[in-house]
Amino acid sequence: MLKKIINLSALLFVVLSYGQVQPYYNDVNLNLTGIQLKEELATKVISTHTRFLTYDEIWDASKITDVNPNNNQEVVLIYGFEDGSDSDITNNRERDINIYGGGAGNWNREHVFAKSLGDPNLGTTGPGSDAHHLRPADSQRNSSRNNEKFATGSGNASLRINGGWYPGDEWKGDVARMMMYMYIRYGDRCLPTNVGIGDNSSTPDEMIDLFLQWNVEDPVSDFEKTRNTYHEDATNNSFAQGNRNPFIDNPILATRIWGGTAAADLWGIYSSSDSEAPTVPTNLSASNITTFSVDLSWGASTDNIEVTSYDIYLDGVLVKNTTSTTASITGLNSNTNYSFTVLAKDIVNNASNQSIAINQTTLTDVDAPTIPTNIVITNQTGESFKVTWDISTDNTAVTEYDVYIDGNLNASTTETTFTVTGLAVSTTYAVQVLAKDAVNNQSILSTSVNATTTDGSTTTANELFFSEYVEGSGSNKALEIVNVTSANIDLSEYSIKRQSAGGKDGEDWDNTLILSGTIIPGDVYVIINGASELQKLIDEADLITQNISPNWGAPINFNGDDNVGLFKNDVLIDIIGTYNSGGGNFAKDKTLRRKSGVSQPNTAFDISNEWDVYPKDTVDDIGQHNTTLNVGNFLLDGFNIYPNPVEGVLNLKNTNNSTIQNLSLYNYLGKKIFSIKNPSNVINVDFLSKGIYMLKFEAENKIYNLKIIKQ
Repeated sequence: MLKKIINLSALLFVVLSYGQVQPYYNDVNLNLTGIQLKEELATKVISTHTRFLTYDEIWDASKITDVNPNNNQEVVLIYGFEDGSDSDITNNRERDINIYGGGAGNWNREHVFAKSLGDPNLGTTGPGSDAHHLRPADSQRNSSRNNEKFATGSGNASLRINGGWYPGDEWKGDVARMMMYMYIRYGDRCLPTNVGIGDNSSTPDEMIDLFLQWNVEDPVSDFEKTRNTYHEDATNNSFAQGNRNPFIDNPILATRIWGGTAAADLWGIYSSSDSEAPTVPTNLSASNITTFSVDLSWGASTDNIEVTSYDIYLDGVLVKNTTSTTASITGLNSNTNYSFTVLAKDIVNNASNQSIAINQTTLTDVDAPTIPTNIVITNQTGESFKVTWDISTDNTAVTEYDVYIDGNLNASTTETTFTVTGLAVSTTYAVQVLAKDAVNNQSILSTSVNATTTDGSTTTANELFFSEYVEGSGSNKALEIVNVTSANIDLSEYSIKRQSAGGKDGEDWDNTLILSGTIIPGDVYVIINGASELQKLIDEADLITQNISPNWGAPINFNGDDNVGLFKNDVLIDIIGTYNSGGGNFAKDKTLRRKSGVSQPNTAFDISNEWDVYPKDTVDDIGQHNTTLNVGNFLLDGFNIYPNPVEGVLNLKNTNNSTIQNLSLYNYLGKKIFSIKNPSNVINVDFLSKGIYMLKFEAENKIYNLKIIKQ
């Protein structure tokens, strides 16, 4: 009876302790640890970020969240440490709430995660205007920090002799928790290793020991808690985002994810005196064995208080954490023997020993992938052409395609496109493709398609045109020109001009930039502003315009309301924007990428049909241009599937009353990842990672295939 009373008391402690957890986390599994906990918190933070503040709104937010609790006519300045009694205004901890801007003595908006240390640059939207890491700072002290990485130190904020910025004893914990938030909120765009000088060898990802140490040494302040509470309530607070920083609410969450010295447990649920481990899981068994997966199940463990999760090990390596007594392990190789064990944990991380190991061999893969279909030939020149095809499917995964020319193997590729080169002019070739899986099961060769090279002097395209336009943050401006003709083109006949604000105030084309050099078939020519900070732009630049007085790199200093023209012998042949339209910010804070189906310039700007639009500072594709992957919205036989590219929801609009019976999604390796019968007209694809997928559906005894891009 005594044992039962003790257990009841312990359980009561847990219930009372959970009462300290903010209701915000009611649907979060706080029993998890490691990367699983990181992903759980990331999902929560991202899904509740319902209001995206503009950079200008940060001023208004800061005047509310960063007010000096002892004087509501002041804001508190990060990196500040002095009360204003000395002669150095830059080190003040407080500043008049209305003295803000960029001048000396002003406070401004400090990107604690420096913009340029993001990959790509954070800019001033999205992560660049996330209030959880934007704090008031003295403008000169902000400039002193510049984009220096955070580094170890002690005392007040200062620039380290050997490089790096120490934020000060009062602020280092704030900084650490902001960097942790930015990492889970924006992933690899905001890597801790990019913004701090430290070691990540003891953490499961890119978190560094410096931030874990600061999180322990500098406890959460009431000031941080107040900011956090304000930003959760987007309903009642005009400049709130809707989400919280979990590491302010409970610093020990960082320890549970990344390890290291235990930080404070403000909820009290992870720091009880319980030292008793759960019992070892029993009866571990495997079922539903496939060529690439195994389902595991085991008997529940017991604990003096409560078992909260189980760790699953594959050949001695932790691969999964779950609160259930079942799990599916995927991504395995066929015909391979694996050893599985499981251990149980309680909420304070007391862990049992690992269970008795079981060995299981995956099934032998004898099924070949499906035959590649829809072979398309494009971009014919005198010595080359491009081949594209639809994704094949497989019971495990398609790993490679072989391209055959006239019955002979020409090349192997993991992509669904390949450019065949070294061919003879005016010659017809038979093209076939087959698909393979990881154990070399091969599909039958596809139906043969004929491809004919040109005579070397003609092609489907005959002129240069703009293929990409970058109107990014600051001076991150770039243009890309592509040559999809079959001939080398001398650039000395070409120039670029700008029409400021679309001719709003009577301006005509000016700031002429004359090009030089040669652009070969299939190549691109990238021109950037000399003050561009994005490394991808710098790496791919063929021509850099100097950002100096008096013209500051013009015409490659355009804004989103400026027209940009490509001229040949002073005659306009291609345009971004509409001549004499009066501007209108048609391309402000955007990257425009020419659709792959476009093969000619156009002096009538058609953003809807000829351009794909991407967020500011998207430059991953600069330096190359795909002239065949033209996804766009899918409209065929009465089906309209949009948008494409898609971020969250894919719409299926049916205008001919046909019924879609089955719909499936496959990844680029051909593995089925989603399937539904009789789908509704809205498909949520938010769970997909960024990349290219194949959408396949059946309607009225017809099979439709469509490439979609998940942004």
